[in-house]
Amino acid sequence: MMSLLSNCTSGGCGAKIGPGELSKVLSGMPVFGNPNLLVGFDASDDAAVYQINQDTAIVSTVDFFSPMVDDGRSFGRIAAANALSDVYSMGGTPLFALNLVCYPERMELDALGEILLGGAEKIQEAGAVLCGGHSIYDKEPKYGLAVTGRIDPKQIWRNNTPVPGDQLILTKPLGIGIVMAALRGEMADDQAVQAAISSMQRLNKYAAEKMHSFPISACTDITGFGLLAHAREMAGDATSLVIYSSELPYIPQAYTYAGDFLITAAAQRNRNHMQGFVDLGDTPFALQELMFDPQTSGGLFLSAPKSCAQELLSAIQEVEPQARIVGEVLQPQNSPILVR
Repeated sequence: MMSLLSNCTSGGCGAKIGPGELSKVLSGMPVFGNPNLLVGFDASDDAAVYQINQDTAIVSTVDFFSPMVDDGRSFGRIAAANALSDVYSMGGTPLFALNLVCYPERMELDALGEILLGGAEKIQEAGAVLCGGHSIYDKEPKYGLAVTGRIDPKQIWRNNTPVPGDQLILTKPLGIGIVMAALRGEMADDQAVQAAISSMQRLNKYAAEKMHSFPISACTDITGFGLLAHAREMAGDATSLVIYSSELPYIPQAYTYAGDFLITAAAQRNRNHMQGFVDLGDTPFALQELMFDPQTSGGLFLSAPKSCAQELLSAIQEVEPQARIVGEVLQPQNSPILVR
């Protein structure tokens, strides 16, 4: 019986086209002007936002990838949680979802049924509705969702509007990509794999719900581009971000694997893309790799006023115990990202 992983050359958000290559492609796209389009692809944000009326906008996103685990139900849960995350990171509420399926004709359909069931479980947990989808035969299995949600157009969390003086919070531990690479190489221990799978399956819904009671300056979710490339998008041209490397939450075994140079091609693409945009100081190599590591269904990375950051962190830690204050926002410095 063929396994999911045996049919895939890469998996999860590590399969994403690198940020450098993607920006080159998108630079040739025409700009679509519409007063109702509040957030489009030109902003490199997590989802599109289209205003319907004064009080209501829709938030729309799509995400799919090939498996990073062999268990179909777990893969479905992870892929669905990852797709739903973009709605949460914008401050929205998911309403409905459509399945996206690519599946090898030679594989048994039982595994596909498990994948779809896992995805449906997460859609139900999100309080959204599954409305259908589209499927094709392909050489590799792939699964994900197109998600539509509702959002208040006056309370959109954008990914590039941090305010100098803010503090930065990360809600989930890093190291997912490294642990999954170790799993493929049959080098990962069970505890690390279970920690990674548990993190990937967990909806960002619960952290986002805590955040709605506080003023949020900016927010994004950490996925295939890794913490530092997403931080670069957040900093923009108007600020610089300081990352406290000693405060970063991560899966402990991932640090060990990175120290043994068990690294991924996607992390190297992220490192190459960030050349000239990050001052790593004397950060140990293993910690550097954790910050470049592609995350699948990673945590929320947010900027909030210092006056309420500790109270906000305490609220988030009720549902995400490993959440930490991991940095601060400054006026523009010599580099957009400073790791200290």
